[in-house]
Amino acid sequence: MKRTGILFLVSGPSGSGKSTLCRRLEGEGEAEFSVSCTTRDPREGEKHGSEYYFLSTDEFDRKVGAGEFLEFAEVHGNKYGTLRSEVIDRLLDGKDVVMDIDVQGAAQVRGCEDPAIQRALVDLFVMPPDERELAARLTGRGTDSEEVIALRLKNAIEEMAHWPEYRYRLLSATREEDYSRFKALLVAERLRVSRLDS
Repeated sequence: MKRTGILFLVSGPSGSGKSTLCRRLEGEGEAEFSVSCTTRDPREGEKHGSEYYFLSTDEFDRKVGAGEFLEFAEVHGNKYGTLRSEVIDRLLDGKDVVMDIDVQGAAQVRGCEDPAIQRALVDLFVMPPDERELAARLTGRGTDSEEVIALRLKNAIEEMAHWPEYRYRLLSATREEDYSRFKALLVAERLRVSRLDS
């Protein structure tokens, strides 16, 4: 029996820990990470094709026009998107794909009519325990200015209002507790009979 891969779509505000969870899942060989495209500048240590595909605005817009994106959105003044080629072929090959994606992109993926996406989709919203902890996490990164942190905090609070749109919610605790529950959800979804071809 061959199963369809799972599209593990993970959202949450900046500072929720979602990116760490996704990268650890990939690092342990549990799923393949869907690398997104962005028009923002690389941060220190980030490499093209690893954290993101870094595109110019013109390159990004050309791909939009050619229908190459599964989803795309503008966030914090920059454009982000997921290439169809990063996802659908892997799912059909039975591979699990994890996507770290904002709420705008998640809504577009949910609305995608491709049967491979509809069959594979599992969506999870990662919530920080409270706004104070979220602010501490954003400040603790040490990578952004006060203005950027203030914008991210404002956007994060707005994003958190979208958690009821998701099938699952993970209320963040410690890194190890979060990852244990995160991975358990993926394992449970793999056991679903509806994912197996008879």
